Amino acid sequence: MRVLVVEDARPLADVVAEGLRDQGMAVDIARDGLEAAAKVDVNTYDVVVLDRDLPGIHGDTLCQMITGRDNRVMVLMLTAADSPGDRVSGLGLGADDYLAKPFHFAELVLRIRSLARRQPSARARTLRSGGIELDPVRRTVSRDGRRLDLSVKEFAVLEALLHAAPAFLSAEDLLEQVWDEQADPFTNTVTVTVGRLRRKLGDPPVITTTPGVGYHIAGPH
Repeated sequence: MRVLVVEDARPLADVVAEGLRDQGMAVDIARDGLEAAAKVDVNTYDVVVLDRDLPGIHGDTLCQMITGRDNRVMVLMLTAADSPGDRVSGLGLGADDYLAKPFHFAELVLRIRSLARRQPSARARTLRSGGIELDPVRRTVSRDGRRLDLSVKEFAVLEALLHAAPAFLSAEDLLEQVWDEQADPFTNTVTVTVGRLRRKLGDPPVITTTPGVGYHIAGPH
């Protein structure tokens, strides 16, 4: 899952982004409305966490811009404006959910995941292929009935490959979907993570690699 956090208060943005990354999400940050609009134009996000009172482009205007696009992105307004009237007006602008500051971080995570599931292109509740079963909601994965203990990034890589199956995902695709704009494209991060994932999945091998093309899940889908 890829999330854009739009928040001009740097400490809050950094804390939210780091917490969401710990939950296995790829997170980008925009400090103002102009930067957010530019990132939405070039990246594909599942959820945008949006402050209302932004410099550059106001959050209300940005919300209307985002929700009016053909490739629909879910918007969670996260703002100090918490009166009933504020909530009504925020949802009236097209926001899909509204959470007032201060907030409980666990509730923010649950709301983001709920919004991602409500997308028009939302992923199936349980992804299955080659004996693998992955439940993105309960965060569980097994192969042939054997429960697997995966790291946050291993889980996210496997989820991306299962969702794409039977198509291939390149290393660049995985960097974009599983990591975020802070990832160094010249590192071997993807190779190392896929190698660990293969070992945990066991034999027979289920993740295949085609040089110059990428990775994919072998077997029936």
